[in-house]
Amino acid sequence: MDFCHTHPGGAEVELSMLFVDVRGSSQLARQLGATAFGKLMNRFYKAASEVLVETDAYVDKFVGDEVIGLYLPVFTGSKHAALAIDAARRILKATGHQGPEGAWVPVGVGVHTGTAYVGTASGAEGSISDVTALGESVNVAARLSSAAAAGEALVSDAAWTASGMEDDVAVHREIELRGISGSVGVRVLGS
Repeated sequence: MDFCHTHPGGAEVELSMLFVDVRGSSQLARQLGATAFGKLMNRFYKAASEVLVETDAYVDKFVGDEVIGLYLPVFTGSKHAALAIDAARRILKATGHQGPEGAWVPVGVGVHTGTAYVGTASGAEGSISDVTALGESVNVAARLSSAAAAGEALVSDAAWTASGMEDDVAVHREIELRGISGSVGVRVLGS
């Protein structure tokens, strides 16, 4: 963080973002109890962050029952969208959604590519407390994750196009996202 303290600020960049969210976490916490739920969440954080690191993401945050990964071209080059989509598939597999035993934790994933402000965030008295991404594109990625069913990844058309994936590989649909104007085209992976 020393670099961030001496070079505060940021820039608008095109990047790909992945949000992965545990489904039904309030009910899980109630059923399991605090300690067992904490262990489950730590296992989830570990599994998701390992996939993100292996696919060259910057692990932005663990927020409650969610993990956020940023695919910045400075680390990934132009293949950021393809890496984010690969990570979505791998996270579904790592959480058991594609195995015979079934999921050990139910998750939904959202992937979007767009322009966002990436930079430092200041806390009290101007101290640098975080590096993050901000803007409507980030909101789209978050809303895609929220809209995904357990065992499903929703990949925006923008991310799909940027990845260079074949058009006929995944089911396409149009969805409405809370707080986002107009419908968003997505590719559905998983379930």
